[in-house]
Amino acid sequence: MSIQILGMVSTTHGSESAGWRGTVVDPGYLADFARAHEEAGFDRALVAHSASSPEGFAAAAHVLYNTERLGVLIAQRPGFIQPTLTARKLATLDNLTGAGRVAIHHITGGSDTDQRRDGDFAAKEARYRRTAEFIEVLRRTLTSDEPFDHKGEFYRFEGAFSSVKPHGQVPIFFGGQSDDAIRVGGRWADVYALWGEPLAQTRERIELIRDEAARHGRQIGFSLSVRPIVAETEDAAWEKAEGIRRAFEANLAQGGGGTWRIGRGENTAVGARRLKEEADEKLVHDERLWFGVTQLSDGGGNSTALVGTPQQVADALLKYHDLGIRSFLIRGFDPLQDVRDWGKELVPLLRSGAAAREEARTAVGAGQGQDKT
Repeated sequence: MSIQILGMVSTTHGSESAGWRGTVVDPGYLADFARAHEEAGFDRALVAHSASSPEGFAAAAHVLYNTERLGVLIAQRPGFIQPTLTARKLATLDNLTGAGRVAIHHITGGSDTDQRRDGDFAAKEARYRRTAEFIEVLRRTLTSDEPFDHKGEFYRFEGAFSSVKPHGQVPIFFGGQSDDAIRVGGRWADVYALWGEPLAQTRERIELIRDEAARHGRQIGFSLSVRPIVAETEDAAWEKAEGIRRAFEANLAQGGGGTWRIGRGENTAVGARRLKEEADEKLVHDERLWFGVTQLSDGGGNSTALVGTPQQVADALLKYHDLGIRSFLIRGFDPLQDVRDWGKELVPLLRSGAAAREEARTAVGAGQGQDKT
């Protein structure tokens, strides 16, 4: 598979511009949302995390039990559940729902306010060290055939062992833009998650992270998170984007924001600061990377958008593919309907474009090999 397409599910309908409506946990909506991703051709769906949101493993299980193929990417913060128990939870879910459908995304935490809601008062530098140790123990628990001891800065175990093992590898995603984050992710992550920044900045981040991974003799994959805004014509897409911005402004003016504002708290993440700086520089980068929502927000979360027709947005995403991105996390401002719409054109165009690029690279490689014979 040349690419993975990821979405994001929630337990209730809402977004920055649409507002939130319904009960906090609507089982029917979550099941419909999950099935829409599967029908649209997505590979996985992210189950997000905050200190005030519904618990992610339970939501992920509901997604898996209501679909046949769709995988999940469960976001979690190290420090609240022991890594040995987290490993057993992942392996158990993998065994119950089908091999290869479970992945985990580690969030060190960009908001001290939100960390403290769950009782974590550790400084951010310490949280990154804890994340590194957590992933180390998690990976060992998932793979070790024998009990092991561990004594580190944050965790101590004697005879740690999991009798249940995943049928295959549980991919470990990780995100963060600080120097500490790059050191942790480069050493431990399978896939490094990036926000939707301009191409030049994305290229720079990829090179930094690859260099760090290479220091440990590793190769690493990359994921890009962005919010497509798609319409039949480019003009209509930009009008749609402006409507989303106006709706978000109105929501903020009314003191709204729902769980989006409650769940995050003050965001001090380096990645959020980078996005805000890029938004302040200009609202549109690289022709159609739009920072209209980012400018109104704290910069955190997945807020930048690609605006255009399905073909234009697919072409824009494929420019990131040329930089080495192989996983694309896309989510909408009208979440459920956007997924259904993207399954008709955007997802097939993105897959066919990525496959054509892979075929071209294979052909070039084969030609170069023949030239040497």
